[in-house]
Amino acid sequence: MRTLLLVPALLFATTGLAQRPKAVARPAAGPDVSMGLGRDALIAAALADISPARIRATDSTLVAFGTRHTMSDTVSATRGIGAARRFLYGELRAYSRDCGGCLRVEYDPYDVQITRFRDRPTARVVNVLAWLPGRDTTRVVVISGHYDSCICSTDQADATSDAPGADDDGSGTSAVVELARVMSKRFPKGLDATIVFAVVAAEEQGLLGATGFARRLHDEKKTVVAAFTDDIIGNVVADDGRVDSTSMRTYAVDSVPSRSGELARYVWGVGAVYNPAFEVRPTFRLDRIGRGGDHSPFHRLGDAALRFTERLEDTKRQHLGTDDLSGVNFAYVANVAKLNLATVASLASAPAPVDSVQARRDRASGGQKWNVTWKPTPGAARYEVLFRATSSATWTRVYDAGTATSYLLDEQLDDGWAAVRAVSDNGHRSLTTVASTSAPPRAAPAAATPAPPPER
Repeated sequence: MRTLLLVPALLFATTGLAQRPKAVARPAAGPDVSMGLGRDALIAAALADISPARIRATDSTLVAFGTRHTMSDTVSATRGIGAARRFLYGELRAYSRDCGGCLRVEYDPYDVQITRFRDRPTARVVNVLAWLPGRDTTRVVVISGHYDSCICSTDQADATSDAPGADDDGSGTSAVVELARVMSKRFPKGLDATIVFAVVAAEEQGLLGATGFARRLHDEKKTVVAAFTDDIIGNVVADDGRVDSTSMRTYAVDSVPSRSGELARYVWGVGAVYNPAFEVRPTFRLDRIGRGGDHSPFHRLGDAALRFTERLEDTKRQHLGTDDLSGVNFAYVANVAKLNLATVASLASAPAPVDSVQARRDRASGGQKWNVTWKPTPGAARYEVLFRATSSATWTRVYDAGTATSYLLDEQLDDGWAAVRAVSDNGHRSLTTVASTSAPPRAAPAAATPAPPPER
């Protein structure tokens, strides 16, 4: 029997921090956004391993290197970007030893011309990657942070002044390193898809490290299920004293159909399922106005891509010597990391997204129903069809389609959208694939008989 799944409501917490006189105003609890996503006990247990103290220790070490500017010292053991990347490589290698070699750790270098600098120098840009192979090594989920820093607000080419970069982006880099530790410990045999923990370089000079890695994955014919970046995820106090440590923002383009928009809805739902007290605030645009992040190169290549970032930014503490550890709340970073883990593990445990979803008007019902069809997906135990009105930000109805690859949907798609997702035998859902409702091209009209000339 095909049934409509009733999704239990999960309400967001609405309490801000009490120790500050000003707090961000909280909206009333909104509608359920979980989209019928399930809770995996193994993933939930892994969240408890995320350690704010370990994240702080990693970030503190990065800050201690003085500057991590792309053009800074690469030889010193105590200062510059070279020391930072060797430290990160060493940490990831240690985690691999702890899990019996389950992580494949590597340097990922590119020689890139930095066009933002007046003399356009060529630099060796080196990412540090840790691969957790899945049963399917052709499908990858990428979670990244950028480990470079700069005093960009005054002189982007200043490679010698101290640039602590504690929040931008020591916070995101430290979260990714912690994710590699916890997930290699909890899932040493990997999941269904491969996960790449990537700390990338030269973000501040134009997303150079992420761009090289995104192109590499496409050149290697990998299927990027999703690409995330953690960038500026530690500040909770705005310049005017407002405080928000219980919500965060995601950024992803949402034009229908959009892989990134569906990824944003997925993260929104995962947050409601695994940590409803920590509110996910989806923003359906690529990034903040006039800003950029390392998810952008993936989005431009057609991948589902999303940025995690703090709710309250203070630009007076970014790209300056003031971006120090005092501006990073590590309990908050840990909450972002938990959302990362729940999302990445859920996607890596799920089948691939459904391919070639089509919706055609059902003539027998007078056009009130729609016939939705799709191709079979390897690893899918069953399928679900989802519906939302065009005015709804996320999916509001979920229908069980069983093992079939078609479903007669009793919804009026003139006023909404339909999508399909694959479900594994243990209940993990793929990203949704929005149905195409394009009508087949009409036949060319027959030549019209010329009208007789008007009478005079």
